[in-house]
Amino acid sequence: MMKTAVITGASNGIGRETAIYFAKKGYGVVLADVDESAGSTVKEQIDSAGGKSCFIKTDVSSPEDIVHLMKKSFEIFGSIDVLVNNAGLSKWESPLKLSVEEWDQIINVNLRSVFLCSREAVPYMERSKGGSIVNIASTRAFMSEPNSEAYAATKGGIVALTHALAASLADKFITVNAVSPGWIETTDYEGLREIDHHQHLSGRVGKPVDIAKACYYLSEPDNNFINGENLVIDGGMTRKMIYEEG
Repeated sequence: MMKTAVITGASNGIGRETAIYFAKKGYGVVLADVDESAGSTVKEQIDSAGGKSCFIKTDVSSPEDIVHLMKKSFEIFGSIDVLVNNAGLSKWESPLKLSVEEWDQIINVNLRSVFLCSREAVPYMERSKGGSIVNIASTRAFMSEPNSEAYAATKGGIVALTHALAASLADKFITVNAVSPGWIETTDYEGLREIDHHQHLSGRVGKPVDIAKACYYLSEPDNNFINGENLVIDGGMTRKMIYEEG
């Protein structure tokens, strides 16, 4: 039977590329997003290439939407084998000006949704005797620019939540891992400068497919000895010592 991957935030960027990649690997793909127009475009691209997909409009800050997402995904495809918790938003604002409402929105979309989506997916994964959860964190869990407190807090929380869930779900044969992307250019890759690429040991800025491949690797049953881990994929940027000249 075809395996199923549920991917949140699947209409654009990393989520979009991850959905397309899983579809190419033979998965039935559930595209979960609030952006119905872009999600429909991704669905058309997958289906026209011979893949199987469906779009379910989902606001991951809504617990009711999450329950509906998992229920509908199972009804359509008959299983949930992989969950990629990718949905997220950011706001760069001074911590002295960020409102409580803005803080709560970012926490609910980026972090709370990872917990709720995982919890709601587990009963369906159990029917398949196991599964894989991959959470998209960020290198911003470990390093920061100014005015990124809410975003950084959610990504650090995702890393901690990942190993906690891995421990809790081990007896259900469900692996839980995180991927922490570095600089992944999702819009104008050709517009990048040479200095942008040279900041990376790999000699280039990352692309969404780099993260998609990692998600697929971590979801493969043969790789289930990787569990509770956070995989940093940043072209070596956080390992490169950079000194300002002058």
